[in-house]
Amino acid sequence: MNPPPAAPPTKRAWLSRRRLLFGAGFVGVAGAVGAAYTRLLEPGWLEVSHRSVQLGSTEVAPIRVLHLSDLHASGYVPLEFIAQAIRLGLAEKPDLICLTGDFITKHFTRFADYAEALKPLAAAAPVFACLGNHDGGKWAARPSYGGHADHSEVRKCLAASGAKVLLNQSQTITIHGRQLRVVGVGDLWADELRAAEAFGSGSAGSDATTLALLHNPDGKDAVADFPWHLALCGHTHGGQCCLPFFGTPFAPVRDHRYVAGLNRWRDRWIFTTRGVGNLHGVRFNCRPEVSLLTLT
Repeated sequence: MNPPPAAPPTKRAWLSRRRLLFGAGFVGVAGAVGAAYTRLLEPGWLEVSHRSVQLGSTEVAPIRVLHLSDLHASGYVPLEFIAQAIRLGLAEKPDLICLTGDFITKHFTRFADYAEALKPLAAAAPVFACLGNHDGGKWAARPSYGGHADHSEVRKCLAASGAKVLLNQSQTITIHGRQLRVVGVGDLWADELRAAEAFGSGSAGSDATTLALLHNPDGKDAVADFPWHLALCGHTHGGQCCLPFFGTPFAPVRDHRYVAGLNRWRDRWIFTTRGVGNLHGVRFNCRPEVSLLTLT
């Protein structure tokens, strides 16, 4: 005896199945769109940001500082994109340019081309730079990463472009009649941060405004006992992927209060730019940044 035919699905069951299929399809499409945005759109969507920082008397002429960091020249970040960021920055007519490390990723080799891409900076204003953990040395050369054993190639590239590398050194310049001391320290992760050496070098008047170039904002504690007014930092990429409700879980720092933006620390200021480049070719809710700070 044959079993009776199965009853057709009820209208409610049919609608539930349809909603389930629609929901699965929507999630799939949304995921694909999100992945495409994270990989193809946001990493190349440069933003020019402006901040004002009061460091002294408002009667003195302001100083416009272009801050670029984490250029990360690599297969994911072509020199053409770095040149675009430079053009956007120079359009702001800076008086001073500060570069805070991670110029390359791993074994980048096109240093002559890189120097040419960077040259417009020094043609426009004085350029000072510190180095980052990816630029070579103890951290970069570890077997699990496989980067340059030292930062000699990066330093030669920067020198060829006209930039002055400050590796635990300082230099004092005068802009608009205002004395400005720029102190650059070695990278924290590379175990090259020598604060006493950096701040003990050179000389400046007691009324000089002091900028500290720190690749990693976690280095603030190492320079806490030395005189500076504003620290310019990179390293974090602003978190690179900023997640709703979770914040910046991927930012490679201990202190997440200084992952991005202009923040007060004790009686000083710390500015951390989101950087120009990236690692692995992704960004989410964290656009690459060309930063212009006006110091008064």
